[in-house]
Amino acid sequence: MSGLRIILAASALAVMFATPSAAQAPKWIGTEGNWSSYTFEESGNIVCYMASVPTKTKGKYKKRGQIFALVTNRPSRKSKGVVSIVTGYSFKKDSEVKVKIAGKSFTLFTSGDRAWTPDAKTDKRMVSAMVKGSRMIVDGVSSKGTKTTDTYSLSGFTKARKAIDKACKM
Repeated sequence: MSGLRIILAASALAVMFATPSAAQAPKWIGTEGNWSSYTFEESGNIVCYMASVPTKTKGKYKKRGQIFALVTNRPSRKSKGVVSIVTGYSFKKDSEVKVKIAGKSFTLFTSGDRAWTPDAKTDKRMVSAMVKGSRMIVDGVSSKGTKTTDTYSLSGFTKARKAIDKACKM
């Protein structure tokens, strides 16, 4: 996927993160490998995040929206390294997403078109695996029953994470 596509799509994500009155275009920090880092302001507080698009997608779907893996820091909430996946479709009700990284498996809960880790402990374990791994495989099921598999490169993940930690002073 092209760097421009990551930048444009990440701009759209920043607007999704922010409340309507506080929406602001993100400030690009940099791109490392397949990961780009950004900051934006949300209700007067800095938010730092990194995003990547899959290097490979698989599934029998006709149309799918934008797909991302994200790691987000919100210092004002003492929230660091929150992992989420945006899939470009609404998930099947009460479904889970399975993620495999460097021989480790993680289960994320779903809501709408996003999957989240269940707690900060899982975020920390998942980020640690992402630092050590070379790829991440994400399996999900859409509300229409379509199974998808998205593969992300973790090239540049560690440097991008350090960039958002530095930008948010975490």
